[in-house]
Amino acid sequence: MTHPPASRNYIEQQAGSLQGGDHLLLPDGDRSAEIERVDVETDDFGSPAMVLATLTGGGMLRIAAASTVLLTVDGPDMETPDGGTVAGPSDDAVPPLQSGRLLPPEDPAEEDSAGEESGVDDSAAAEPTDAASGVADSGAAAAPAVVVPPLPAGPPAVSGPSDQDLALIPAPDGTPESVVEAVAEAHPRAEGVLLLSERLTKGINTKSGSCLKDLSDLAYELFITLKDAENALAVADLLNVLPFDGNPGRWASVEASLALSSYICRQLGQEERAAVYERFLRTPEAMETDPFKARISAKVRQRSLNEPNLYDKEIFRSIDNSNPAAERDWRLLRLQSLLFLRAHGGSETIGAHELDRRIGNELESVRS
Repeated sequence: MTHPPASRNYIEQQAGSLQGGDHLLLPDGDRSAEIERVDVETDDFGSPAMVLATLTGGGMLRIAAASTVLLTVDGPDMETPDGGTVAGPSDDAVPPLQSGRLLPPEDPAEEDSAGEESGVDDSAAAEPTDAASGVADSGAAAAPAVVVPPLPAGPPAVSGPSDQDLALIPAPDGTPESVVEAVAEAHPRAEGVLLLSERLTKGINTKSGSCLKDLSDLAYELFITLKDAENALAVADLLNVLPFDGNPGRWASVEASLALSSYICRQLGQEERAAVYERFLRTPEAMETDPFKARISAKVRQRSLNEPNLYDKEIFRSIDNSNPAAERDWRLLRLQSLLFLRAHGGSETIGAHELDRRIGNELESVRS
């Protein structure tokens, strides 16, 4: 990090927490400028990678999301990268201490001598003392407090449904394999059901991603193709009670099953049970304990809900090529996306009532 001038106070802050109106110390370490807007670029895995800080008066800074930067708290007017001047914060402005650590003006010689005389280890500086209350014993204003946010606790490795929620979900009638066998016996001429059940009855391993995918596909086949909501829920519930284990690949099948179950229950008037499935669906969203990561994840998640991939191009291409089989496959993927949105109660761009209409249209299309 660039060493800042000793004539100003600074806040040390993570780049991902920047926002418009902050006064950022520039890379040269001598000037600072006000941030007009902050945008976040994510990598191919959806994690925050780069912060783009657009400065008032022109110019943009590219900062790694995990980098630490300095914000000015008070001081003289500040210059922008193009030579302009921006007024610094007023002396009576209250710095946002909750977002970072306040760094008072530094005097390296004074700091070294104080450390030698006290004989106290540097690690003790972060401990709260009476002097950190902001008021000295004489009544005069003391040096600004040093606020160090506590380290976040690590997220739990496994998060499962509560007993109260599980009470609303009927227990399976027998083993998971026997549930699948009963479904296959109920539809002896359904080729899709028979192919999936043949693999599943050999043994259901909930640690296997392919096994979970087969269970999810079987639930969708029962509801969409055969219009068998009861057996579709019975199969889906084999997945719905599984906890989130931190593996996105395995969770994708559980997520699809929960979205389908929520829709079926709402169609059957079982609103409370549907709400349970929707809470299960949001389990991974509540597991992040780091405030910065949670905020970025929420922004990315909301963007995906507002701009879902509904496979319009692929569906229209299949129609133009007169390929009904491919069109149906793409419409099934669109239906899964719509069910996922509906389980979230809609988004900022597509409301719940509009989603119900679209889901009805897609069900009619894939069933015809």
